[in-house]
Amino acid sequence: MHTHTDERGAMDLEDRAALRRVGGLATELEDVTEVEYRQLRLERVVLVGLWGERGVELHDAEVSLRELSALAETAGSTVLDGMLQRRDRPDKATFVGSGKAEELAGVVAALEADTVIVDAELGPSQRRALEDVVKVKVVDRTAVILDIFAQHAKSKEGKAQVELAQMEYLLPRLRGWGDSMSRQAGGRVAGGAGIGARGPGETKIELDRRRIRTRMAKLRRELAKMAPARATQRLGRVRAGVPRVAIVGYTNAGKSSLLNRLTEAGVLVDNTLFATLDPTVRRAETADGRAYTLADTVGFVRNLPHQLVEAFRSTLEEVGEADLVVHVVDAAHDDPEGQILAVHAVLRDVPGALDIPELLVFNKVDITEVAVVDDLVARFPGALGVSAATGEGLEILRSRIEEALPRPDVEVDLVIPYDRGDLVARVHERGEMLVEEYTEVGTRVKARVDPELAARLRAAGG
Repeated sequence: MHTHTDERGAMDLEDRAALRRVGGLATELEDVTEVEYRQLRLERVVLVGLWGERGVELHDAEVSLRELSALAETAGSTVLDGMLQRRDRPDKATFVGSGKAEELAGVVAALEADTVIVDAELGPSQRRALEDVVKVKVVDRTAVILDIFAQHAKSKEGKAQVELAQMEYLLPRLRGWGDSMSRQAGGRVAGGAGIGARGPGETKIELDRRRIRTRMAKLRRELAKMAPARATQRLGRVRAGVPRVAIVGYTNAGKSSLLNRLTEAGVLVDNTLFATLDPTVRRAETADGRAYTLADTVGFVRNLPHQLVEAFRSTLEEVGEADLVVHVVDAAHDDPEGQILAVHAVLRDVPGALDIPELLVFNKVDITEVAVVDDLVARFPGALGVSAATGEGLEILRSRIEEALPRPDVEVDLVIPYDRGDLVARVHERGEMLVEEYTEVGTRVKARVDPELAARLRAAGG
């Protein structure tokens, strides 16, 4: 990591609060996608973060700013520069302080940037104050994440939840364009509150707020109606006795690639953060022919604001009802342990998720030093290293998943009539066939199955 020097080549060690450049963040993207946040485009951006507050070390702040850079690229931006400032706490007015805000304005003007992205969640007044100084739009980390969610939501429910989260975020941040914060719907006499300012006139912002609240209420009603259908789908899988595996992990850890490898199915795989938003459920089989499902979930991210966790809970419900959680970690990342803690922090919000057996999988071992992988696996007993890219370790992973799946526990020994071959096939798929013999009257089946299938076999057999 390097600190830019001034023209004389001397580092300014006195000014510990100076903006510190974070090297290697500039990106040149050919394809800049249109985004919808505030009907503007995030195109040429400068990133800003703080370090030194509440024990945040410079290294941690740099890791976080690199992550913000990846988020900004995913949203379709070109990152021009990234800076960190040392402060004990964010400035209440402009987040970085008035002097530094002016300095930032100079950088923005020199680079011809059109957006500043702050690596934190800004209060509405902080964003307004900083925007007034730097003269370009200012967005925070939450807005960027919401924007990515909006681009990647595919299902009706996913889209509704994204919109609800956006509305919740936008409500306290509404701002009239220009200097006047209360543009009166009825007009206003120049020079003060005259005709049109009195009486029942409703400001433009009040009108917007009312519309947003109405829309939020409608979205909540729609989402409440969708929940039973989702529950029915899951209940169908539970009733079918099919064990469920949920794949979780930090965003960009390689979950979708791993799911493809395990099921040989074509699921969206994209080297962008949050490429998966709606849970993707795929079917797989154990070596002895038992079926199980694998559900891919949305990627996690550090300090995900709580309102987003709420908004995307349905994408995590698969996790709370799984029989096994496969937790994928990017072994090549600067801070794999930080990623593990971030995922566990979010899973605490999902009912039942932390009680489910977890299999920790360090992915991308093909591009990670062997000593680093060995150290990680040693520190987390039961963990294993794999590479979704090369296939290394996948056979071990498959067998570990199979070992961890619940086994059917009701033993049956009966003869199934030949016209009920469908039930015998079901035993192969869902149960553990111990003996299969063909007799004059039907197929003798000795097997271990789940209670629901045992009842159906007993009803059909003798």
